[in-house]
Amino acid sequence: MKKRYLYLLLAPGLLFLALFMIVPLILTVGSTLFKDGSFTFGIYLQFFKDSYFLDILGTTLLVSVATTLLCILIGFPVAYYLSMMPPRKKGILLALAIFPLLTSSVVRSFSWMIILGKNGLVNNVLIKLGIIHDPLSILYTPTAMIIGLVHLFLPLILITLVGVLESIDHDLVRAAQSLGASKLTAFRKIVIPLSIPGLIVGSILVFVGSLTAYTTPALLGGKKRVVATFLYQNAITLNDWQAASAIATIMMIITFIVIGLMNKAAAKFNPKG
Repeated sequence: MKKRYLYLLLAPGLLFLALFMIVPLILTVGSTLFKDGSFTFGIYLQFFKDSYFLDILGTTLLVSVATTLLCILIGFPVAYYLSMMPPRKKGILLALAIFPLLTSSVVRSFSWMIILGKNGLVNNVLIKLGIIHDPLSILYTPTAMIIGLVHLFLPLILITLVGVLESIDHDLVRAAQSLGASKLTAFRKIVIPLSIPGLIVGSILVFVGSLTAYTTPALLGGKKRVVATFLYQNAITLNDWQAASAIATIMMIITFIVIGLMNKAAAKFNPKG
């Protein structure tokens, strides 16, 4: 009787997910598999034979992977430092770290356009310092997209990592050091393996967010397309909804593959986690 009551509590949420998430996804994928009443993979074969689409897909994966790695490299030391702070100070610093989430991605992208432009802050400083003589072409490149996406998604990985790192018992680190391990060895053998769950969750959030982001790549990438802007072009500009659905399906498949690979990596680096 108790289990039946629990199932009744789950029913509204499951019904909502089925109607507004699962059914639309099935319809989206299904619309790409049928043409003139017959089952076919033709639209996918067409995409993967198109060098233009493969170039877009390669750029998207490069930007997403680079953004994820940079967020980990920048976010992990910051998150570790925040996790060691007293609660009051940690709360203030964490609030400052995630403050960019309160600002629109459009506003942040326009700010980076001003900073990275040929007459922007970065080029002006480098020219005045004598490091370069001609302005660098940073804006409207994958580099500009990566910078904007790191700024956009870094708070997400900070939040996930701080929560995991502050739950680690630091007596384990002190015990390892008392047994002769150096600080670096204790950090590598204890802190990093125990933080793997937070790294995996944060990496998935950053990668999927970068893969599906539209506003930042559209503003900072210019004519350099990513999958999200290509999907928008097919759906809104060309009014080709079947092609747009196929692109969306490809994005979902890539997401599932990446999640599976990251879970395998987590199981390898932290088997007991």
